[in-house]
Amino acid sequence: MPYRSLPYHEYFINTSEDFNHTGKLTYRVDYSACGYKSGWLSNLFGISHEVNYEMHYDGEREAIQINFQRTVGFSDWFANIFEFAAKYYDAIDFEGDKLQLRVHHGWANMYRAIKHEIRNGWKELHELHPEAETEVVGWSLGSGIASLCAQDLNFNFGLRPILYTFGSVRPFKGTRRDGKRLRKYLDGVCTRAYNFADVNDLITYMPPFRGFMMIDRVDLGTDKRRTLPRLLHPMLYHTHYDRPELYLTMKK
Repeated sequence: MPYRSLPYHEYFINTSEDFNHTGKLTYRVDYSACGYKSGWLSNLFGISHEVNYEMHYDGEREAIQINFQRTVGFSDWFANIFEFAAKYYDAIDFEGDKLQLRVHHGWANMYRAIKHEIRNGWKELHELHPEAETEVVGWSLGSGIASLCAQDLNFNFGLRPILYTFGSVRPFKGTRRDGKRLRKYLDGVCTRAYNFADVNDLITYMPPFRGFMMIDRVDLGTDKRRTLPRLLHPMLYHTHYDRPELYLTMKK
C-alpha cells in the first residue's frame, strides 16, 4: 500500500482540551513521558523536567508517525524562557567543512533526554515497515522538539522525514559567520517540511533574537496582514491550526 498523507489541518493535535474548534474529537494520543534534570538553574530551583512523545505505525497510510506534545506546566515554561542557546553537536560535516550546529538550550536538553528512545523506537518500526514514510509532528513547544528529531534522524540514519509543525518556535541558531550555511543545511534535512505559522502567531517569532530560525516557515493566515493587536492575541492565533480554511492556498 503506498503512503498517503492527511489533509494538513488533521496533523494538528490540541491535547489541551482534547477537541478542536469544530467540537470534533481529535484522534487519541497517549504520550510516553521521560523525566530529566537540566542545568544548574534546574538543579538550583529543584525543577524536574518532562518531555512527552508518541510513536506509532499507521498501516492504513503506510506511515510511521512521531508526535511531540505542546508546553505543559511550569517546567516546560522554564525550559522555554530561561534556557537559551547552547551547542547541540560540537560540529557536523557539511559540504566538505565543519558546521557548528547550535540550538535553544532548553529544547536541546529535552530532545537529548529521549533521543535514544526515539532512535531505537524508529529503527524497530522501520525494520518492520521499511517502505513506510516517517512523519514528525508537533505543536508549539512540540514543534521545536519535532524539528530537532527530524534533524537527528537525518544525521544518524540518512532519513529525510516529512515534518509537520504548527505554531512553530525557532529552535536553531546561526551565527553571522555560518547562518547561511546552516539555513542551506536545514533545507536538506526533510523530504518536505511544513512549519505552519500564522503571521499573527507571536510564538512563531520566538526566541525573538537574531540568528534563531526554523527549518522552513510556511506563512498562513486567512488575512495575511500582521498587526500588533493580533500578535498580542496568542490564545486565538496560536491555537486555530485545525481550521481547514487556513490551508486553502496550499497544494499537496
